[in-house]
Parts: sequence; C-alpha cells; structure tokens
Amino acid sequence: MTRLPPVPYEEWDFEALSVIMPPGRRPPPSNVLGMLAHHPKLAKAFLRYNNHLLFRSSLPARDKELAILRVAWRRRCRYEWARHVPAAREAGVTEEEIAGVRAGAGTLINRAVDELDAGRPLSEQTYAELAEVYDTRQLMDLVFTVGTYGLLATACNTFGVELDPGLPDENFDSA
Repeated sequence: MTRLPPVPYEEWDFEALSVIMPPGRRPPPSNVLGMLAHHPKLAKAFLRYNNHLLFRSSLPARDKELAILRVAWRRRCRYEWARHVPAAREAGVTEEEIAGVRAGAGTLINRAVDELDAGRPLSEQTYAELAEVYDTRQLMDLVFTVGTYGLLATACNTFGVELDPGLPDENFDSA
C-alpha cells in the first residue's frame, strides 16, 4: 500500500538530485527517488552519502551487494531486493549465493548483517573474522552499508514504495 506516492518526475527538484548524476544529466525515473523528491534537502544529503556506498565503497562489489540483499531480505523490502538482485548478479554473485541470502546460510556476510540488523554490535568472533578479510575502511563501509540499507528499507516499507514499472520482483514472494 502506497502511503507516500512518488512525486511525478516532471516535478522533481533535479538540482537536489544532481549529486548522483554527471552535470547536465538527469537521473532516470524511479519510485525511490520519487519518494525522496518529497524532501529535496534530505534527498540531496542522503544521496550524496549513499553515492559513496554505492559507487566508491572500498568493499568488494559482490560483498557489498550480498550485504544489501541480506538487509533487504531480513527487512522484507521488495523494492531493495528487486533493485539489488540484478546488481548482485552483475557483481558476480551466483544464484546459489542469492538463495543462501534468502535461506540465511551461515556465511560471514550473512552473520555480520544479521548481528548488525538486530541492533547489536558485531560479536567479537564475527568482528575478528571480518578483520581477517577486510581492512579498516572496508569494515567501516560494511557497517555503514548495512545501516544505510536498513534505513532505506524502513523508509521504502513505511512509505509503501512500489516497484518501478517493468522491474521484476526477483521471486521475492516465492520463499
């Protein structure tokens, strides 16, 4: 149920959204941007920050996408799931790994997301295992990615952000 319909594309404050596009270009229509367009100052600040996590993160792309998918699955965020399954595939994530995200397989990333998304700090064991794989910046990017996509999932679910036209739900309801 949509509680906050997206602002129509022609009414967007493109200056506020310019932080995610090269000069002179407009972002394509999307319902999540249409939701953010209700609050241009918030949109600009959030998108500038999220742009780092999406495009400049020190975390390997496949690990970042696995973390985002796990957050989306735990939070039951259809929009985030549908948007990031294709991105995960592009980053080299296999169908078996996507199934493992859904099933809560005992991977290090799933465990880290589950701990963080439960509102707890990482356990000593999980932190130590992550520190063997990632450097400090990567650990920070992981923690901030989980928190940010948890926040975005909360917003999408609360405001009822629907899938963009033509965006498949990636079998969201089949499990």
